[in-house]
Amino acid sequence: MKKRIEYKEENIDPNEPIRLNKFLANAGVCSRREADQFIQSGVVKVNGNVVTELGTKVLRSDEIIFHEQPVSLEKKVYVLINKPRDYVTTSDDPQQRKTVMDLVKGVCPERIYPVGRLDRNTTGVLLLTNDGDLASKLAHPKFLKKKVYHVFLDKEVTEHDLQQIASGITLEDGEVHADAIEYANDKDKTQVGIEIHSGKNRIVRRIFESLGYRVVRLDRVQFAGLTKKNLRRGDWRFLTEKEVDMLRMGAFE
Repeated sequence: MKKRIEYKEENIDPNEPIRLNKFLANAGVCSRREADQFIQSGVVKVNGNVVTELGTKVLRSDEIIFHEQPVSLEKKVYVLINKPRDYVTTSDDPQQRKTVMDLVKGVCPERIYPVGRLDRNTTGVLLLTNDGDLASKLAHPKFLKKKVYHVFLDKEVTEHDLQQIASGITLEDGEVHADAIEYANDKDKTQVGIEIHSGKNRIVRRIFESLGYRVVRLDRVQFAGLTKKNLRRGDWRFLTEKEVDMLRMGAFE
C-alpha cells in the first residue's frame, strides 16, 4: 500500500474557469488565504501579465507564473496514517513539538495536509491530502462524517451513563448525542466504543468529563469509512482508488 497510486481525475471541464487562489493552492504553492496575499503583492503572472485583483479566474491551460517560476496543478494524493500519541495535527508547530507531518516526510513531493484534527494525545485514523475540495467536504460541519472511537476511561462506565450519552447530553455549546455506544470489551467496562457525527472540538473527552469520567486513552478507529486495519501505529499508506471513489461519492455519511 506504499506504492504510489495514480488516481483517476474527476470529470473536470478544462474550459471551466477556476479562481486563481484556488489554482495556486491546488498547485501546492500555498493555502488559498496565502495565495490572496501573494496575488496582491504582485508576484503572480497569468499569461505574462501581473495580476493583483482578488477573485481573478483562470483556465487550467493558462500559463501561471509564481515568483518567476511556472506552476501547474498537482496530482491528487491521499495518505492515511495511524496517528500515535504526542503528535500535533498541524503542518508546523511554533512550539517545536512533533507534528503528523513528520510521519509522512518524503512520502510524496506534493504539499499534503491533515483533514480535520486529532488532539495531541488522541491516536488513530487521520487522512492527509492535497485535495482541498474533498478536505473541505470531510471537515465541514454541514457534511458531518461518521467517526468511531475506542475510549479507555479511569473507571467503569455505568449502563445508565451509556444510555444517557445515547439519548443526548447538554454541554456548554449545546446538546450532543452518540449515534451508537456500547462496551468495547464485555469483561472490561472501562472501555467503550462510541460512534458520533459531531465535529465539535474535543467532543468525546467532554462528553465523558461531563459525567465525571476521565479519558485515559482515546483512539479513532474509523473516519468517514476509513479504518486503520493492518496499519501499525505511526505508519502510513496511500488510499486505494476504491476508497477515494467512495469518499468523493460521499458514501460514508
